[in-house]
Amino acid sequence: MSAAVDIEVDGRVLTISNPDKVYFTKRGETKLDLVHYYRAVAEPFLGVVRDRPLLLERYPDGASGKSWFQKRVPKSAPDWLRTVEVSTPNGTTSDALVAHDLAHILWAVNQGCLGFHVWPNHIPDLTIADELRIDLDPSPGIGLPELKRAAVLTRELFAELGIESRIKTSGSRGLHIYVALAPKWDGYQVRAAAVALARELERRHPEQITAQWWKEQRGSRVFIDFNQNAPHKTVFGAWCVRPKVGAQVSTPIDWDELAAVVPEELTMATVPARLGALGDPWADRVAQSIAPLLEMSERDMAAGLMDAPWPPQYPKMPNEPPRVQPSRAKKAE
Repeated sequence: MSAAVDIEVDGRVLTISNPDKVYFTKRGETKLDLVHYYRAVAEPFLGVVRDRPLLLERYPDGASGKSWFQKRVPKSAPDWLRTVEVSTPNGTTSDALVAHDLAHILWAVNQGCLGFHVWPNHIPDLTIADELRIDLDPSPGIGLPELKRAAVLTRELFAELGIESRIKTSGSRGLHIYVALAPKWDGYQVRAAAVALARELERRHPEQITAQWWKEQRGSRVFIDFNQNAPHKTVFGAWCVRPKVGAQVSTPIDWDELAAVVPEELTMATVPARLGALGDPWADRVAQSIAPLLEMSERDMAAGLMDAPWPPQYPKMPNEPPRVQPSRAKKAE
């Protein structure tokens, strides 16, 4: 193992243990390379994650090794780390790391964190969700061209409603569309807005887009994953390096770049230079209103639609249909 190195960040000295440990085998990037990456993108990265709780995805032996999700900051953590109590849908609480500054991020990197999953809330008020996040999820037979087309259609609907949206690669197979929100709505309202958006997109583009929660009903269409907005849900963070051997980055891009972008080429080796050349595509985000989507949701409910199904770990919700996949429900009849 290589000797530890000390780095100074945010007025603190952090010790990076085993800095030469290879985290990403495709090009051989190390733990210290990952530290340098986050220092290079610190300004836009902290611009979207600062003071949000984080769910950590830990790979102490690198992206090719074993992993687990860590909700709780360990008791052995330094006393300067900022944490906040968060809860799961069943009421279990834990002290989550807060993305207070870069020192907090690099502390987690030193613990083998190769994935930051970010809450849509800021401390101290975790009841307010200030981002709407649309995950474009590919079904079987759906590739990047179909995802890009669905992203454009989603943006067009947002624009028709007077809502500005931004896009990023997921770092994996999907695309994520974000809307910065005024701090006025809780997670239940933001999810209702996402459900209304998904249903309207399906009505307008039924051959290309689906709002169906059950996989057996989706067909070869792009699924608008509205449940990524359910309270307590996290989404892989913008500017974060994925735990993949190629070190792909979940990269904010400009809408004008979408047609030509190749997500696999956006890696920790290429993104810092790209940021230096093009700047931050999300730098001028302005808080938006989801009032038009909530009005759309109210019209759907008045027309007799029920709520969309919730994920299985959530308690049964008011106006939710039976939480059983349709094929099983038919067999039980």
